[in-house]
Amino acid sequence: MEDFTERRLARMGSPELFAPAYSNPGPSPDNSLLAWISDRDGRPRAWIAPLPADGSPVVEPDTPLVDDADVQAISWSPDGQWLALQLAPGGGERTEVRLVSPDGAGVRDLAPGAAAATLGVWSPSGHLIGLTVFPEGAGDGQACLFDLRDGTSTVLAAGPAARVCAVSGDGRRAVVRLGRRGARSLELVDLRSGRRTELIPGGESTVADARFGVTGRQLYVHTDAGRDRPALLAVTLRGTSSVSTVFTIAERPDDDLDAVALDPAGARAVLVWNVDGRSETELLDLRSGLLEPLVQPEGEVVTGTAFTRDGRALLIAGEGPTVTPRISRLELDGYADPTPLLPAEPDGGEQLVAPTLHDFRAEDGLRLSGWLFRPRGALGALPTLLWLHGGPEAQERPTFQPLFQALLAAGVAVFAPNVRGSGGYGREFAAADDHERRFVAITDVRAAVEFLTSSGLADAARIGVSGRSYGGYLTLVALAWFPELFAVGVDVCGISDFSTFYAHTEPWIAEAATTKYGDPHADAGLLHELSPLYQADRIVAPLLVVHGGNDTNVPLVEAEQIVDALRERGSSPGFLLFPDEGHEVHGTENRAVFVREVVSWVSAHLVELGEQTA
Repeated sequence: MEDFTERRLARMGSPELFAPAYSNPGPSPDNSLLAWISDRDGRPRAWIAPLPADGSPVVEPDTPLVDDADVQAISWSPDGQWLALQLAPGGGERTEVRLVSPDGAGVRDLAPGAAAATLGVWSPSGHLIGLTVFPEGAGDGQACLFDLRDGTSTVLAAGPAARVCAVSGDGRRAVVRLGRRGARSLELVDLRSGRRTELIPGGESTVADARFGVTGRQLYVHTDAGRDRPALLAVTLRGTSSVSTVFTIAERPDDDLDAVALDPAGARAVLVWNVDGRSETELLDLRSGLLEPLVQPEGEVVTGTAFTRDGRALLIAGEGPTVTPRISRLELDGYADPTPLLPAEPDGGEQLVAPTLHDFRAEDGLRLSGWLFRPRGALGALPTLLWLHGGPEAQERPTFQPLFQALLAAGVAVFAPNVRGSGGYGREFAAADDHERRFVAITDVRAAVEFLTSSGLADAARIGVSGRSYGGYLTLVALAWFPELFAVGVDVCGISDFSTFYAHTEPWIAEAATTKYGDPHADAGLLHELSPLYQADRIVAPLLVVHGGNDTNVPLVEAEQIVDALRERGSSPGFLLFPDEGHEVHGTENRAVFVREVVSWVSAHLVELGEQTA
């Protein structure tokens, strides 16, 4: 089987499948340095190098800023003295926040001894930094302002998703985020009196972020509170703790506002819209309200934006199915195309395949969509693997997917649907699988199979199902509920039993998840019925289970118990364990192993068996 798969993959000859990825561009306050995240040394690390003023490419350094943990986020202090890093030791959920000087000589760990810490924003003075600290055993994190001068901290909010979003230039006000998944809100906090004001009353949201304008008299709020689609609102403040007016300055009826970046002068904003998964970028003049479309960088999806500190250019991180994750520079005083800022592999050309977007109907008539990847030149009904994304509030978008491309090289088509509960289609759609509505959401997987077979795109006898995180859970449920549909399955760090998930995941993850899945005590019956472990006897397709040993989001027990249950029934599931990974596989070598083993498992049951019986 291994030789067969290697021969299939060798046809592709695509070194860019595991080329270094570049993301999170961050120019220093004086515009002389650029920080970014890249896995060029095998793990996601923070890197820093001089930023050429003439727009020429950055010369990469030989060593990263830190090399003892994966880096998830980076943020410059306003005075340029520190880089704040959010680190994930072992790739796990128990993250840390560390301050590192640009030369790497100065290091300061914040919140040592906490179960986890996540990064908020800096105050404009640079004396304070937002930090959310999760005490051991606690379901609520404490969002606080940490004072670098004396090491004291002030707690502003508490909750599983609490975060300091913004601090005013005069240091008198802050904006904090509160609430669980799908039920978030923003509050304005007077840091002197302690008075709190809800910014957008009367509407829970899935998106909630804010930042102060330059004068401090206005807030720019990115939210879907009180509406179905995320938009950009301007909130005018009265005094230090009350709201005067709220009005919408950028919205689309059918597209989500994905991201917002303000220029240092506060006169313009870059808006990134999610249009059926693809990104569209616009430049908004905050004074006149005029919108100007921007030239799209390479790749269909923009993953990050940042203005240079002089406001003359935009740094954009992006990727696409045939475009490896990269960072480009777009000059804003003209109409030139974006130029590469860091080394990147060339586009895949004929080696890699771009998908097509297809609409289909759920069994209750709801409009769904998915991305279909087919081997180049292939005709007729093909062996096909469904790939189900995580979240469930995530969204399958046309990003760079080495696994998909390797499956195509092995002769397997991939269909990646966005079932109900996915993000990118409005708040109502994202909430359409909450609690007891999950039963209907699970049938969306069956609807995807019906679409593929009735359209003549997939061979009904050679369809598999797979997914990661929530998609892994959905894979297990689909295999148990619809065993007649699938010839193979791959579960990557999926929940097998909600009761054990709630018992063993991190307390703050459990607390936040109740709005999505249900309460482990009040809804115990519902969660038992939705747990695939109790229907393991119905799983007949060969199953490969993949998990990270450091995963405390969906703990390892979720994989072990489904594997044990199948073995007790005489099945022989595959079990691929990465001891040095968490909820995602970040290491380059591990990702290569993951792709090789999944392609080998899937092709053995969808391609080779089909060829043997042909």
